[in-house]
Amino acid sequence: MKKFNIRKVLDGLTAASSSSPSSAAAQPGTPKENDAVQETLQSENFQLCKTVRHGFPYQPSSMAFDPVQKILAVGTQTGALRLFGRAGVECYCQHESGAAVIQLQFLINEGALVSVLTDDSIHLWNLRQKIPAILHSLKFNRERITYCHLPFQSKWLYIGTERGNIHIVNVESFTLSGYVIMWNKAIELSTKTHPGPVVHISDNPMDEGKLLIGFECGVVVLWDLKSKKADYRYNYDEAIHSVAWHHEGKQFVCSHSDGTLTTWNIRAPAKAAQIITPHGKQPKDGKKPEPCKPILKVEYKTTRAGDPFMVLSGGLSYDTVGRRACLTVMHGKSTTVLEMDYPIVDFLTLCETPYPNDFQEPYAVVVLLEKDLVVIDLGQIGYPIYENPYPLTIHESPVTCCEYFADCPAGLIPALYSVGTRQKRQGYSKKEWPISGGNWGQGTQSYPEIIITGHADGSIKFWDASALMLQVLYKLKTAKVFERARGKEEKSGADIVEEDPFAIQTLSWCPESRMLCVAGVSAHVIVYRFSKQEVTTEDVQLLEVRMQCDFSDVDSPDPGGDQTPTLPTPGASSSPQESEPPTQTSTGSNPSDGPRDNIPCLQVRSSPLKQSPGYQVELVVQLVWVSGEPPQPITSLAINSSYGLVVFGNSNGLAVVDYLQKTLLLNMGTSELYSPSDPYQRQPHSPRKARQPSGDKPNVTFYMSRLSNLYSESVKKLRSSHFTLCDSNDGANPSEDRCKSPTSGSTSPCNSDDERRQKFMQKVKLKSRRFSKTVASDFAKMSRKISSSSEHKPDVDAKDNSFTRSRSSSVTSIERETREAISSFHFCESFPRKTDTLVSPCLLVGTTQGSVMTVALSVPPGGDQRLQQSVGISSCGTLVRLKGGILTMALLDSTATLLPPVYEPWYDPNASDEEKEKSRRRRPASPPSSQEGQESQFAVLCSEKQAKVVAMPSQTRLYKHNITETSFVLRADVVLMAGANCIACFCANGHIMTLSLPSLRPLIDINYLPLTDMRIARTFCFSNLGQALYLTSPTEIQRITYSQETCDNLQEMLSELFTPVETPEAPNRGFFKGLFGGGAQSLDREDLFGETAAGKASRSLAQHIPGPGSMEGMKGAASGVVGDLARARIALDERGQKLGELEERSAAMMASADSFSKHAHDMMLKYKDKKWYQL
Repeated sequence: MKKFNIRKVLDGLTAASSSSPSSAAAQPGTPKENDAVQETLQSENFQLCKTVRHGFPYQPSSMAFDPVQKILAVGTQTGALRLFGRAGVECYCQHESGAAVIQLQFLINEGALVSVLTDDSIHLWNLRQKIPAILHSLKFNRERITYCHLPFQSKWLYIGTERGNIHIVNVESFTLSGYVIMWNKAIELSTKTHPGPVVHISDNPMDEGKLLIGFECGVVVLWDLKSKKADYRYNYDEAIHSVAWHHEGKQFVCSHSDGTLTTWNIRAPAKAAQIITPHGKQPKDGKKPEPCKPILKVEYKTTRAGDPFMVLSGGLSYDTVGRRACLTVMHGKSTTVLEMDYPIVDFLTLCETPYPNDFQEPYAVVVLLEKDLVVIDLGQIGYPIYENPYPLTIHESPVTCCEYFADCPAGLIPALYSVGTRQKRQGYSKKEWPISGGNWGQGTQSYPEIIITGHADGSIKFWDASALMLQVLYKLKTAKVFERARGKEEKSGADIVEEDPFAIQTLSWCPESRMLCVAGVSAHVIVYRFSKQEVTTEDVQLLEVRMQCDFSDVDSPDPGGDQTPTLPTPGASSSPQESEPPTQTSTGSNPSDGPRDNIPCLQVRSSPLKQSPGYQVELVVQLVWVSGEPPQPITSLAINSSYGLVVFGNSNGLAVVDYLQKTLLLNMGTSELYSPSDPYQRQPHSPRKARQPSGDKPNVTFYMSRLSNLYSESVKKLRSSHFTLCDSNDGANPSEDRCKSPTSGSTSPCNSDDERRQKFMQKVKLKSRRFSKTVASDFAKMSRKISSSSEHKPDVDAKDNSFTRSRSSSVTSIERETREAISSFHFCESFPRKTDTLVSPCLLVGTTQGSVMTVALSVPPGGDQRLQQSVGISSCGTLVRLKGGILTMALLDSTATLLPPVYEPWYDPNASDEEKEKSRRRRPASPPSSQEGQESQFAVLCSEKQAKVVAMPSQTRLYKHNITETSFVLRADVVLMAGANCIACFCANGHIMTLSLPSLRPLIDINYLPLTDMRIARTFCFSNLGQALYLTSPTEIQRITYSQETCDNLQEMLSELFTPVETPEAPNRGFFKGLFGGGAQSLDREDLFGETAAGKASRSLAQHIPGPGSMEGMKGAASGVVGDLARARIALDERGQKLGELEERSAAMMASADSFSKHAHDMMLKYKDKKWYQL
């Protein structure tokens, strides 16, 4: 008797209620065998959280370094904080306000950091926990913060403001002191003008009681904190940008806006001891040097054994137009100018000691650039840079596509690393990376993970992403295959992309066979094999393919006499003889002679190609121009190593290439994939009228050029969007564009989140297809919208804003009948027809109209037969139809286990024949069903709107789920999770969902990114084991997990920033300095700034806000068992704090008692021998 399962009933009800009324959990004809499928995934297996962020901090604005902990902090214009330690130790945190970080100050060796924002707030971060949290915040209400300074081993933070005043904050309690230095007391009474904002604050290295204050106007004041007055005032005509002390405290250096450096002796304020212009031309007649650009920052560092170092940024002569930003290092009589690739944001000199009153002994300079981080070695001749261990080169060229592979084959990462090490540059410093703080996490996850990024310059990077780290393994430059035009006059007129013609559009990678196939924006496909041996290729194998819409010329042939190549008949196999010849030369005529024809967009390299170990070119496939029309962008791509086939498609149709025989097997229009009796077959709605020769109708050439501009503009937008936080609309204001209606040019305020979300989704719907994984995949879709809305109206700009945005009014696009583009492929071993009883190789083809069609493949046996016999191909018609474009397809066996595509194990193509034969063994396919009529497979299909599960070979729909009605899915993948499979979806409205398999039961639905942008839509990808990632900025990858297990173990996996380190001993004062008072003088700041001496500060000046990481925040967040533990820990901390205070009070009482006893004893000695009348 069959056991009743209540869980299945509930799951069925859930699936039925979440679907449309016509969607049942299971169809009536479902075989009973399917009831045996046990689904183990539950909602409890899922939880969404961010894990780590990799890459260069986007739009950096400030930097700080802890010289004891060896930790670097970088703040950005978006309020983010990135902390870096040793290689693999990174941390990201974000200020809630999103205001720019203008300054950072470490509490050196205390595990704390102070951040200052443009919204006039200061925050204290606790770095002693793996995920840093804010302990305290202070928001200034009446004054703007311009500069802050925290002396080493001090708890009093000096804050300078735009009004010229200086306030003092206790960083332990984050309360303001009543001690205030007012600007009118600091400057001379005779001065009639305001000195400007405070641009510098520092204490004298040898006297903590003297504070040096720099005002923007050029006035510097040495303030005596005890007497509350100015000791000296130093005046210079030019504005001050920065100030630096000599460690002995007798001199300081100022940098000015005219490119000069002034050196001052503190006791000689009347005149600067030295004035130099490092980059100024010195006139012979002794006149003042010509003014230079401002010196934005200067640092003055001393050494025991030699001359001091003076490091500065800026100050170049004005006649150096177009010269890159420079860092200048002055050491003794030598001046070295180091050119940087990007503008300098900030720099710091790393020194051996944290004490400002000792010889600094500088050893490196950290330079923060707009798009890079450089560390310069000061200890070696020529000042070489250190090799950067962080993954900061993601944005070296803008990322155009991204793929994520978890649980890869074991030997893959070492193989990529071994070939990648040979690509490393030479000439780096031989010393170890100086930013070496923190410890790695102790995570239990050890499976290998690889991220592949495609870039605008045609490069592809492989990254090792295991254990929440990121390290570049190998870089492949696809542009080497092509000739590069040296000048504008040499550029081919066939180029449809003026900028970044080699940009990667999509890629297909088989980790097991290591076969790689990439498609570029110039309608080219390159097949690569992996080899550990270097080889020189005399002639790159080239295959040119002529793809055109099959019914675009139904009524008339081409005017130039070139007939459309014979297309295979549906249902019949195609051989190379029936289609294009495998290789053809570009015989097209010049553009001036007539329409461009049979010309590829790029010219393949004719000279021998030296290929280093790694990925080596196997075959290049190029689409050519057809009668003046550029080739359509490639929208989908797949490769199968077991069959030796590559398939790619666009809005014209699909092509199948045999990369072993280097032949074109199939070149078929999309409509021909449908069988004649197919109910979904699409007929041409409005065939184009007979085209006239270009001489009779000159407008055709104009329209073709406009169509060319359409692609060119799209790629330009693609590239520019990588460095735009919110994709703008042809240069419009991003904030206005976000609220712009998709059907009109007017703007309207976004009053609510729902309205903004809805408008944004409409915008994504109109534009995302150009910027998605397939980049320019749906120009045909735009044409389809235009033709359906106004079939005979040439002016459609007002009716379709997406067409306006493309800045193209191509009438050919308007008149072109509806095209159904290919959106996805899946190689598999299944049942191509309903009548089949045994599995065989086949190809599933998904289209933008939601059709899924099967193509049967007849692959010859391996060995010589495979190279001699051609692969047979026949179309088997439509399998099923879904709403929206097809995104992903997969096959499950009868137990709902994923059936991956068959593959050929990797072998080195340049190895000996014996080694090849040992490794070239085809993986066995799934065993055929022994029972007739048994449903032995499930076909899983997911589109932009819904998901379906179909039984094979009967092609009966078993389950259906409508994923979204108001939005659409951007990315969907069938992934392995907790030992079972599910569908993971990311929608345009920001929702992340998972569906169980095969019943399509919703497991999670989380609103993760309510207002996303194009970059996230383009780069979001899921991987196995609950991992996903996306490009959160043009320079950063954000990794997330949707696995409950990973979230639970995240604390262990994350790296640790703070490690207990002994603070170095203070410098020895020496006997004579101690005897005559020449050493550093300390100051009891508590007596000066405490409430007893200074009083209370004005309450309206600043508002104290307890942070979530403070005691108050922890008390509020504590709950349950974890809360009890947290409360116990808080109680212990408070008890320890109280015991510490008690110990301090006891020590103070003992000191007071000792003092009283001493005074009493002195009094007794004084009066013991005196009589009473002598008193």
